[in-house]
Parts: sequence; C-alpha cells; structure tokens
Amino acid sequence: MTKDGMTYAPKGKPNPVVQPGEFVFSAMALDHGHILGMCNGLTEAGATLKYVYDPNPEKVKQFLAVFPQAIPADSREQVLNDPDTRLIAAAAVPNLRCPLGIAVMEARKDYFTDKTPLVSLAQLSAAKAAVARTGKKYMVYYSERLHNEGAIFAGELVAQQAIGRVIQVIGLGPHRLNAASRPPWFFVKEQYGGILCDIGSHQIEQFLFYTGAKSAHVMRSQVANFAHPEYPELEDFGEAMLVADNGATNYFRVDWFTPKGLRSWGDGRTLILGTEGYIEIRKYIDIAVEPLQSDQVLLVNGQGEQRFSVSGQVGYPFFGQLILDCIHRTEHAMSQAHAFLAAELCVQTQLQAAVIR
Repeated sequence: MTKDGMTYAPKGKPNPVVQPGEFVFSAMALDHGHILGMCNGLTEAGATLKYVYDPNPEKVKQFLAVFPQAIPADSREQVLNDPDTRLIAAAAVPNLRCPLGIAVMEARKDYFTDKTPLVSLAQLSAAKAAVARTGKKYMVYYSERLHNEGAIFAGELVAQQAIGRVIQVIGLGPHRLNAASRPPWFFVKEQYGGILCDIGSHQIEQFLFYTGAKSAHVMRSQVANFAHPEYPELEDFGEAMLVADNGATNYFRVDWFTPKGLRSWGDGRTLILGTEGYIEIRKYIDIAVEPLQSDQVLLVNGQGEQRFSVSGQVGYPFFGQLILDCIHRTEHAMSQAHAFLAAELCVQTQLQAAVIR
C-alpha cells in the first residue's frame, strides 16, 4: 500500500482492446504520481506508450524505471508534433493542466489529464472553447472511481437498480499529508486550486455519476487549516453539500488527517442511499481486518445483507473504453459534458467556500 495518494497507481489485469501499435499515446508533465496509474490503465488496455517528456530529467528517470519502453523526448514540441501519438496523458501542476490541454488539442491530439483538470471558471471556458474548436477530447482521471474496483462494482449495482433510485451520496475522502514528500506547488493555493477543487473533485464526480445528474448546484461549502500553520495556504479540511437536478443530494468531506497508524493512505468511503436499499464502498481498507483488504462493497436491500470483496474481480473498463472512444469518436468511457460539469462544480464549490477560523 502506498504511503500517500500521490503515489497511488493501481495495476490490473491486461485486457487489451487494440493490437500493439494500433493506438499510440505519449506522456508528459510528470508533476503528480497519478501519471503512473494513468499509464498503467492505458497500457493494460492495449495502448502503446511512445514518448515521455518532462523538463526535469530526474522525473523522466523515475518514469522510465516503471515504463522502460518509453522514449525520452527532447522537448514538449517533439511530443506535440509526433504524427503517431493520438493521445497525451499528463499530470501537470493543477493550474497548468488547462493551458497544456489546450496546446495538446490544438496539436490535434486528445488530452487525458489528472484531476483536478482546471482551477478556475476562466480556464473552464477556455477548455470548452478549445474542445468545440478542435473536436478533441479533454478527459479526466478521476481515479477514486475509475481506478477502484469497489467503486466500479457499486456503479454496476446502481445500474442494475439494486437499491432503486439513488437519492443521496455521502463521500469521505481522507488523505495522508506526508508533507516532506510533497513538492512546493502543493502548498501554494494558486497552483493546487484549494482542497475542494483538488481532492474534492473525486467526490463531486462520483456524486454526479451515481445519481445520473446532468446538473447540480452548491448549497454550502467550507474549508479550514486546522493544524498546519507552517503552511498558511494549505487547506487541510473541506466539506460541501450539493443538490442535483433530479433532487439527489450530496455531502462530502475531504481532509489531510489520515493517521500514521492506518495501513492505507486514506480510509476512502462512499455511501449511496437509494429508495430501496443502500451501498457502502470501503475502497482502500477495511479497518482492523487482517489481512489488509480493499474494494469491499456492502449492499443492503429487500433481499437482505451482502458483502462483496471485488479486488481483482472487476477490472478497470474505463481505459479500454477511452481508447475506443478516441478511435471511434464516441463517449462510452465518460461524456465531455460530465467531465466538464464535475470540473465546474469543483471550482464553484471552492469559490463559495466559507473559511473556518
């Protein structure tokens, strides 16, 4: 288990949807460790990794230790202008993700960025305009759903109407700070966007997905720095309430207070309430259970109580769907409207947040 969420990079079973060389992608902007999970998912789905680029050679060296097949590029332009590369995966500093994405799409390539995909409403408008202008995709790695088998299986249960109509989602997203390992930008709000915009993005995206919402609005949000005065721009706590267009509600809490004694970087949980039952997802750990277990899904409905342990059983279908979407210009992995709505609500939640002092 990784020491913090920044190095969370799940590996699944290869499930290729294309032949070798049929879908080529490259990686750049290696500022967040999620790039490894993004590339794991794509290569397991059959994509061929060609180039890697970052201005920091040490980051490239670390990337090549995991993906030795990648060719180190000499410049960003070499990757952008490569005729073979169809998609670029990137995990830039959050406030730089949108400008990079626009450059990628202007180079006639699809863009796959780490969350949060942008940090302002101005960036959202620019990204939407670039998508409309180029016809390219601006896809987002919301890993707490897309790269967690418990979350994926819960989505299947919801789709099967196992709990009826979803009326509320509660999301708990604690993370371990591990401050010594964090880069300087992590503590600069202009760069990381704020806690609700950053790790809160996972929770908002899941709320929209499980409820099938097409729009939502923020009822209340608040943030705090309760325990880290040495990092004055860090928000170590955030919470929010949202309501969807279909009436479903959402409460989520995110924080940087995972204790050292927990065997995981965070006790991520999601509770989904329906009109005929409810689901709890224990994503990364089931506390005080030996051996360490992840991807636990608990279902209660009219048929009784059930527990599913789905680690290694479900896979990560998003990545294969994304590859096929890029080839066929479809939207099975995630619609562009969904990706942008989650991003917009993240920014709005952050902008409206009261500060607890």
